[in-house]
Amino acid sequence: MIGKFLILFFSALIAGLLAYAVPKWKEKSFKLILVFAGSYLFSITVLHILPELFANRDSAYYMGLYVLIGFLLQQVLEFLSSGIEHGHIHHHGTGKNTVWMVMIGLSLHAFLEGTLLSQQPSLSGHHHGTESLLLGIIMHKAPAAFALVAVLMNNLKRNMVLLLLLIFALASPMGMLSSQFLFAKNIMGAETIDILFGLVAGGFLHISTTIFFESSPHHKFHLNRLLLSILAALLAIATEYLI
Repeated sequence: MIGKFLILFFSALIAGLLAYAVPKWKEKSFKLILVFAGSYLFSITVLHILPELFANRDSAYYMGLYVLIGFLLQQVLEFLSSGIEHGHIHHHGTGKNTVWMVMIGLSLHAFLEGTLLSQQPSLSGHHHGTESLLLGIIMHKAPAAFALVAVLMNNLKRNMVLLLLLIFALASPMGMLSSQFLFAKNIMGAETIDILFGLVAGGFLHISTTIFFESSPHHKFHLNRLLLSILAALLAIATEYLI
């Protein structure tokens, strides 16, 4: 648990700090990174999360509802964050209200992501390891941290940007620890955990499909993006079934 906490925290922190080290980055390269991350996130949702959620026949009927709610909830969160996690870095205001809306949207989603890594029994009785999920969260959260700092660094004082980055970096680890603690204390039961999983799965589906659509807005064929998507899918298969 401590290892996952540190990995989640430092992956976001280091990615955010890279925005200072690479002031003249290429948006095209960033988009390709997002395509790879989005493809992996979609793949691991289909291969890992959804099969676990629908394994129990008693809850499977309603689990689709939670996935759908999570999908719609992510739309609300992205309204708050202005789609920064999708690479919408330019043309964002950084007024006080905008900053807090971005932080609430990004941090709440990151907090919910962390719940996927809590130690809890699977409904199916054959819960896989969380290594593939951990990698998927890192792939998604690291670019978001980079984008967050890139948006804020030119208009806010460095100390404030670093404080907001620390808060964001702590969001997923705190989500993991909070769900683990509440479950251990019997404050939150297995059914609630599974609902959270459904909500996050819906959010992942929204994020990954949005990245795909936005990577080719005019529906043009891009071989490099296709190859990246296939490579990410193969990586998800390997981490899910071979590790």
